[in-house]
Amino acid sequence: MTHTYYHAKSSARVFGGEPDDYLPIHNWFDATKESFCDFRHRALRHHAEGIFECERVFGTTILNSAGKEVPVRYIGEQHVLEDCGGRVPSLADWLSKIQPEPWMARATRTGHGTRRAQP
Repeated sequence: MTHTYYHAKSSARVFGGEPDDYLPIHNWFDATKESFCDFRHRALRHHAEGIFECERVFGTTILNSAGKEVPVRYIGEQHVLEDCGGRVPSLADWLSKIQPEPWMARATRTGHGTRRAQP
């Protein structure tokens, strides 16, 4: 899906209530588009660990406008399933696809034992 509103409409069809009931959760998943606006933004939250983080942010359940309690984890799973081809990847699935670059492994010593440049 390309927009959070369509995810929210889908949630309303599945769980009842109105799309506005679900929009904050779907906006949270896709807020990472601010940093990277293609599919790669999904590596930050579109995985099993991201779904559990969503539950920590929004609580175990929400009460929709129809008066029904809906597990936040189910809403998160629905979002990820819709965006990731019907599966919920792990964070390891995403990270294992990163091609290592030399700069990623270079550590720089800081603090005690390092020399500071003179002004």
